[in-house]
Amino acid sequence: MPSAGEAIDWQRVAEDFEVNRHLLWLNSCGIAPMPSPVREAVSAHLIDYGRKVILGVTSDADLLSRIRHHLAPLIGAPPAHVAPIHHTTEGMTFVSLGLDLAAGDQLVLMDNEYPSNVYPWQHWTHKGVKLVTLDDGPTPSHVLDSARRLLTPQTKLLTVSAVHWCTGMPLPLAELGALCKARGVMFVVDGAQGVGHVPIDVVEQNIDVLAFSAWKWLLGPLGLGALYMSPHALQTLAFPFKGTGSVVNDHQYFPYRDDIKPGADRYVVSTQSFTDWVHFDASLAYLAKLGFENVRQRVAELSTHLTHGLRGLKFEVAADAFAPASSSIAVVRHPKIDAQAMVEALTQQNIVAAERKGWLRMAPHIHLTEARIDQALKALAQIVGG
Repeated sequence: MPSAGEAIDWQRVAEDFEVNRHLLWLNSCGIAPMPSPVREAVSAHLIDYGRKVILGVTSDADLLSRIRHHLAPLIGAPPAHVAPIHHTTEGMTFVSLGLDLAAGDQLVLMDNEYPSNVYPWQHWTHKGVKLVTLDDGPTPSHVLDSARRLLTPQTKLLTVSAVHWCTGMPLPLAELGALCKARGVMFVVDGAQGVGHVPIDVVEQNIDVLAFSAWKWLLGPLGLGALYMSPHALQTLAFPFKGTGSVVNDHQYFPYRDDIKPGADRYVVSTQSFTDWVHFDASLAYLAKLGFENVRQRVAELSTHLTHGLRGLKFEVAADAFAPASSSIAVVRHPKIDAQAMVEALTQQNIVAAERKGWLRMAPHIHLTEARIDQALKALAQIVGG
């Protein structure tokens, strides 16, 4: 990690990303690009695997320890309470299947939520459990007020995203966590758009469960994520099923046993994808070398540069409605042309963005520079006739 006061050569960092020679990638909150040092680490792993099979692979215990070493301080968690899983949906499903609910109980979900934090809860409606929808804006205060109204003695769980995937609005996690704690409600957070992007502290924010993907702000592999389980969650949630990896001393196959691992690694239920773990370990090490906070600040600088240019082109900026809260996801629209048409026009120029609910969504990461963002702004100026 750079020492205090040491400047980072972000132009040099951008050169680590081969994507810049092919695309202008502005969709890192969807899928982030891979830096060359991470690709090289994965390639070295595959070469060793080809030569020596499993004998050429770093042990799963070492990989788990290294991944936890990076993730735990990033989210303010004890290492034993963090484990890699496949994705956010899997984490939410673990929670949903571990709940003990009865007809008349209530779960509170956020409106316009990503399906990963909706589908895992829907099976409860067939058992008489009510799913209630929390307002998703237009400001964090509106969300908090909605939660105050909706949480009742029947509410057993509130689940929200750290950052809304359509608007880029950060949720008031500390206030929601305090409200849940005061009312005895389990607080579950989808951190896919949040971890590595906005500050998250699971202890200070009273988060019981945090599930998130690796392939967005953390530059990790598709099909891998992570799960945080608080001591309270580990104690109160039933364990929905056990696999080979769920029990203590899991490399000892006989005798069969019921002693489940005490930490979050019980949810690594069977043989993991070593290649994905190597990829994630390398991406976390790459970010840690730069400093996670330095990365967050750099992404915010790039997003500010982008948003300033968009305002100059007469774009409406979604973040203006929820200021002073902010994130690095730029969500905008223009009166002259619809968002999907802009996405298609940008694609023709090898610029990648996304459309969400009628808005154009763009998310820079450290692979970009101000000069590259200016190229995108120039393209948008031509598209809207500015």
